[in-house]
Amino acid sequence: MITRIPTKKIYVGNVAVGGDAPISVQSMTYSQTADVAETVAQINRLHFAGCDIVRVAVPDMEDALALRAIKEQISLPLIADIHFNYKLALIAAEVVDCVRFNPGNIGDKSRIKEIVKACQARNIPVRIGVNAGSLEKEFENKYGQSAEGMVASAEYNIKYLEDLGFTDIKVSLKASDVQRTVEAYRMLRPKNSYPFHLGVTEAGTLFHATVKSSIGLGALLLDGIGDTMRVSITGELEEEINVGRAILKDSGAMPDGLNIISCPTCGRIEADLVSAVSEIEKRTAHIKTPLNVSVMGCVVNAIGEAAHADVAIAYGKGKGLVMVKGQVVANLDEGELVDRFVHEVELMAAKS
Repeated sequence: MITRIPTKKIYVGNVAVGGDAPISVQSMTYSQTADVAETVAQINRLHFAGCDIVRVAVPDMEDALALRAIKEQISLPLIADIHFNYKLALIAAEVVDCVRFNPGNIGDKSRIKEIVKACQARNIPVRIGVNAGSLEKEFENKYGQSAEGMVASAEYNIKYLEDLGFTDIKVSLKASDVQRTVEAYRMLRPKNSYPFHLGVTEAGTLFHATVKSSIGLGALLLDGIGDTMRVSITGELEEEINVGRAILKDSGAMPDGLNIISCPTCGRIEADLVSAVSEIEKRTAHIKTPLNVSVMGCVVNAIGEAAHADVAIAYGKGKGLVMVKGQVVANLDEGELVDRFVHEVELMAAKS
């Protein structure tokens, strides 16, 4: 497990963010929010995929007025995403669990004051969402679209909210490239203790978004930075959750399910390793107990890796071993190994 930098705990609905709370995974619907049925359907898809918090776009009055009906039909905490028209935030604050606004396009600070007042009335938090591509003019003119400009904007707006007596704040600093994103979060982290929402924005399609988010979010998580996160993907909703949870698991931020150790394909493999690992992934996807399991295809690495795994297959030519905690429990023909392996994994998960 990584050691996280301590932050203030706030609540988005019934989900704690920051402090000692688990790092939450968020996503956002792509429906027109005014289409209540479709928006609810997408939120339910995210719920079953393992999403913790959901955000919806509120670009116009029709969307804002639909929020109450949506909120009544869902169980996930709901965040309203506000740009340009601060009056929509005032309506949203009557219903949702958090308001996210971009200070770069809300305009006059008196409008932010009204948003804060509405959120204070219902005791809901605010996310200050700073994007490199839409900084306030004074910061863009001075710093350009840089990490320094993003941090300056965030600090200014945090101070403004604090001066209003409001501290239920979380902060995001997003750019479309990994380097600026990571630099901005690292720069701001020592300056306050508010929870951070992580994300590389506009990260692209599944392949590119997975790579960018794994590098950027993974680097920050390894630094102990981050309290909630979103993987932004041009694609299906569920993929954002799948990739986000994988990043949390493989970074060590939140062990969850099996860590499958398998060797790369090479000329030494003595079994159909690709098919075996694929079958094991499918048959163990329901297991949430953190376990290290090894599926190795030749004698060079098999025994060494298997000896340190909770459960392992060490393939040989036409046969192989199943090992539990380094001890051989079965010596079987190749076709029998996966069944026995899955059985041992399920037994260990049930005992844990």
